[in-house]
Amino acid sequence: MENPSQSFREVVVWQKAHAFTLAIYALTNALPSHESFGLISQLRRAAASIPANFVEGFRKRTVPDKVRFYNMAEASADECLYHLILAHDLNYADTTALQADLEEVSRILQGYINGMKR
Repeated sequence: MENPSQSFREVVVWQKAHAFTLAIYALTNALPSHESFGLISQLRRAAASIPANFVEGFRKRTVPDKVRFYNMAEASADECLYHLILAHDLNYADTTALQADLEEVSRILQGYINGMKR
């Protein structure tokens, strides 16, 4: 299967996931320092894993290989959503807008996967 895009950078889902990751890094800079090895680390890792798994799957040659990595990106998005809920519930930050951004990334990613499976 050939990718219609020559570079992962051209794909909207990667662009939005990357922008989301940058926003997570900005958010975590403002979180309490005692969360450095806890919530901050977990949130950054989960967020960066979304576009990273997309990139890894992008160059795979078969649909099942691609979908496997895109599913990992979806799982990282779900993990990230939980960490955003936790940060919100701990009153560290209002993460409502970031949760909405993440849900958009997840919807686009799911559409990308569905289109690939067809």
